[in-house]
Amino acid sequence: MMTAIDVTATPKPRFLSHLYTQVLLAIVSGILLGYFDGELGSSLKVLGDLFIKLVKLVIVPVIFLTVTTGIADMPDLKKLGRVAGKALAYFVTFSMLALVMGLVTANFVQPGAGMHITAASLDEQAIAIYAAKSHEISLLGFVMNIIPDTIVGAFVHGDILQVLFVSILFGTALGAVGERGYPVLDLLHAMTAPIFRMTAMLMRLAPIGAFGAMAFTIGKYGVSAIANLAVLVGTFYLTASLFIVLVLGAVAQYNGFSIFRLIAYIKEELLLVLGTSSSEAALPGLMAKLEKAGCARPIVGLVVPTGYSFNLDGTNIYMTLAAMFIAQATDTPLSLGDQVMLFLVAMLSSKGAAGVSGAGFITLAATLSVVPSVPVAGMALILGVDRFMSECRALTNLIGNAVATIVIARWERELDTVELKAALNGQ
Repeated sequence: MMTAIDVTATPKPRFLSHLYTQVLLAIVSGILLGYFDGELGSSLKVLGDLFIKLVKLVIVPVIFLTVTTGIADMPDLKKLGRVAGKALAYFVTFSMLALVMGLVTANFVQPGAGMHITAASLDEQAIAIYAAKSHEISLLGFVMNIIPDTIVGAFVHGDILQVLFVSILFGTALGAVGERGYPVLDLLHAMTAPIFRMTAMLMRLAPIGAFGAMAFTIGKYGVSAIANLAVLVGTFYLTASLFIVLVLGAVAQYNGFSIFRLIAYIKEELLLVLGTSSSEAALPGLMAKLEKAGCARPIVGLVVPTGYSFNLDGTNIYMTLAAMFIAQATDTPLSLGDQVMLFLVAMLSSKGAAGVSGAGFITLAATLSVVPSVPVAGMALILGVDRFMSECRALTNLIGNAVATIVIARWERELDTVELKAALNGQ
């Protein structure tokens, strides 16, 4: 007996059901719309902004629940200090490498040479708002800002470091009270499932956010904005790529995994960052994937949020490269001593700008204001293409934090290598 075939029930192509495919198509669509109808593209900025606000809605509870339950479940609280110490040592080391790589590349390629722009001809008003915000950045102010005014204030303002600080304190206290804290710990464990489910639901809106953000970028600044400073943008992307492949790739290889397989594993988060120019949008998804890849929850909960403030490889490359570009474009000679000063100031200011909106550009303003040799007004030269470089900064930062988490988990013997291999192999 023949079975009737239902021709109306054609299955949806599987590749279209993947989030990364949908985000990629949204990015391409946004670029095309922004190119052919710049006015309409510029008006769609609200879509990207709304999506990022939705994601920020779940970042605070994800960090609080992950860190608190992870620490409370940790039998040895001394381990917390050890993990934090190793993480900070790792962050400082690779921040220095990124800064040095930016300096070396700028000296070798010299992307700003030959422009011969006088500082007096630059539009200082264009960067006035960034220069004003840069004065708010200081190492002491950064440390003081880690401690919120109230416990509730940390959750209201959504500052990642403040939430992390409260989570560590509460998780430590919860673990210290023993059995009396079990009901609270069970409640927090139970809350984790719906919060991560809500995160997954919001991530399905990623294509809409990526479409709006990319349409706005191309519609407002145009493709020609890249061409005007193509050497700088190209040098930055090349330097960041070399840092990922050579430096992070060597670290990954030494620790038993492939940087290329890791990039393929977190491709959805990377495309989300590419579309929105915001690494915060990918934070919940990155934490979930790293935990699924065999990294212990306490390690993920501590290293990833901390890395978002202290492990900014892409931002560090950008800072020294952009500063050198401005010096070269304005024919400002920088001695070896000036470059060392630039390196040291950038090392500190990159930490002081953590949590500040538009941190990359503002941090550069803060750095140049301390290094008098390079005119701060020169930032007007790169203002038009900063949006395009911010995407590369965020991508590099995200990959750097993924590598850092796996490496530190391995150092602490809190990495399930079987799960890691299965995840990176797509099983």
